[in-house]
Amino acid sequence: MMPKSLVVLALIDICVLALSPALFAQDLTSVESFKVGTFAIDHRPSVGLVLRNDQLIVDLAAANQAIELMPEYRHINMPGDMLGLISEYEYGLKFRVYEIVNWLVQGNLLNPGHHPHYVHQLDSVDILAPIQYPSKIMNAAVNFYTHACEGCSAAELAARTQERQDNRGVPYLFLKPTRGAVIGDGDDIIIPFGRDRIEWEVELAIVFGRTGKYISASRAYDHVFGYMVAMDISDRGGRPPGGFNAGIDWFVGKGHDTFAPQGPWIVPKEFYGDPMKRLHQTLVIDGVTVQDARAGDMIHNIPELIEYASSLLTVFPGDVLQSGTSGGTGAGRVQRATGSGYLVDGETISASIEGIGSLTHKVSLEKQVPDDLSGAQLPAVRSYSPND
Repeated sequence: MMPKSLVVLALIDICVLALSPALFAQDLTSVESFKVGTFAIDHRPSVGLVLRNDQLIVDLAAANQAIELMPEYRHINMPGDMLGLISEYEYGLKFRVYEIVNWLVQGNLLNPGHHPHYVHQLDSVDILAPIQYPSKIMNAAVNFYTHACEGCSAAELAARTQERQDNRGVPYLFLKPTRGAVIGDGDDIIIPFGRDRIEWEVELAIVFGRTGKYISASRAYDHVFGYMVAMDISDRGGRPPGGFNAGIDWFVGKGHDTFAPQGPWIVPKEFYGDPMKRLHQTLVIDGVTVQDARAGDMIHNIPELIEYASSLLTVFPGDVLQSGTSGGTGAGRVQRATGSGYLVDGETISASIEGIGSLTHKVSLEKQVPDDLSGAQLPAVRSYSPND
């Protein structure tokens, strides 16, 4: 006969085995959609959840600590930055995020007057660029039919579109710097000293969530984490004559500091849907809408862009691919309050994508450079090319 003590222990083990799956079962869905971003909370960068019509920010690490005080929630290490969150999200971390959201909702902790210390009003925190910083930003050039024919008449656009549809070729991508170029909502876009031909482009930014190489278009969305708003700010002033010249200088055109606004946060793909059906992007300068486009204007769709990009480079979690812009850039000489085809000092520029959010920036002119430069710096446009 088994001793009573062993019988008791055996019964305890059976009960624990029976209860454990329920005790530690994770939520597989979220009762509310959310976005994720990086915010300065109490003067430190923190990953936050964006909830309730983008008005509440939940400090994710602090909320995770709070939920772990209850025995039914197992301990899970919460990454300290967005790159960490993205890297682990598709490998189980998203279910902890779902648990946190569901717990907050079910406990009425998001309702006015019930906010714990880790729930903040949006206007009490500073919005930072969500990813600090991607290892690479890949940009699609001339990927909207209307951008390929800026300033064209309706007949010219129709003819050019048909020509391009008959011979799409492969996408054209270029790389953009990350740290220094990437800025968050509210940061100034700086017009570099002497560069007076600066244009705007609103773009959808696809954020990768899984590592991949040679990702087929049919599997493309499996590697996506989510989407954010981006701008590709461009310097059309070119390089001065003389020396080596291979045509367009992409380093000059795309590489300046502050030329890669991103944010204001990221919508995980499960809460956005198919961008090829939903995408609607606009850009407004001082109250004048200069760009307004939908995904149907794209020459190469998002899965095709992902297949092409990953055939050249391995993509990693947190890498960004921007899908291009539509017509309505400065190249089309869109008339605004200033009458200028380019950005000017003091303007306010706002890029929006329906279902994601808006980036708003003031344009500021860099008014001087150090007086000890040797002359090897990029010169002012006016020194070699007359203004329009």
